[in-house]
Amino acid sequence: MRWQGRRESSNVEDRRGASGGGGFRGKGGGIVGLLIILVGAYFGVDLSGLVDASNISSGQSYQSSLNSQEEQQLNSFSRVVLADTEVAWEQYFGKSGQRYTPPTMVLYNYATQTSCGTGQAAMGPFYCPNDQRVYLDLSFYKDMSSKLKASGDTAFAYVIAHEVGHHVQNLLGILPKVQQAQQRSGSQAAANQLSVKLELQADCFAGIWGHYADKNGILESGDLEEAFNAAEAVGDDRLQKQSQGYAVPDSFTHGTSAQRLAWFQRGLQSGDIKQCNPFG
Repeated sequence: MRWQGRRESSNVEDRRGASGGGGFRGKGGGIVGLLIILVGAYFGVDLSGLVDASNISSGQSYQSSLNSQEEQQLNSFSRVVLADTEVAWEQYFGKSGQRYTPPTMVLYNYATQTSCGTGQAAMGPFYCPNDQRVYLDLSFYKDMSSKLKASGDTAFAYVIAHEVGHHVQNLLGILPKVQQAQQRSGSQAAANQLSVKLELQADCFAGIWGHYADKNGILESGDLEEAFNAAEAVGDDRLQKQSQGYAVPDSFTHGTSAQRLAWFQRGLQSGDIKQCNPFG
């Protein structure tokens, strides 16, 4: 990606180096809670309220996998990507006479307090609708390469654009409506299906950022392939097979690899939010 020397967003709260939030308790624990974190929270909304993550954090020290130079580069890169999402969505909202209110991106290490609970690096990036913030531990860049086999700056940009996509859903009233529908669904399987549609739409919204970036010459040769690989890498079927050897479709919360790639490409090719309606 062509990002060096370009405008960085000012909508960033840097909590790196601050004391974290420590452990927190929720409704589950053990290996089940760990799977919820690794499978359910990667590239999604905050699920900290669903699990007991005290066994993961417990106030223990967390060693970043990034050196100071990598940390500095990813800090600048993330701010540039956020700025690009701001321009892309400002243009889109402006076409209908609306004003886009961007989210704040919070950079943190290890753990941090949010309005949705305690966020931890082990959860991966997430969006909290209660405070309209995207939370990101920059060390996830290394986790993507080592754990998810999805490397490259455009793959990381896809992550940020996906979380901003959840913010757009929140602004449009989609996110709260889906959460209400999940509460009324009557079964976990039905609630999971709604979650999948929510995540696929966020992938499509990330594709709209990709459409903007490609149209404006920000992407270079091979960049889209990185983003495609990232979208496929976080499919529920692939993550479950990696963690337990088999997939359980009724438990999917984010969609299969094929679905995630398809919806990202839909937004990328069309650049049209009207094409991003998995609920229809």
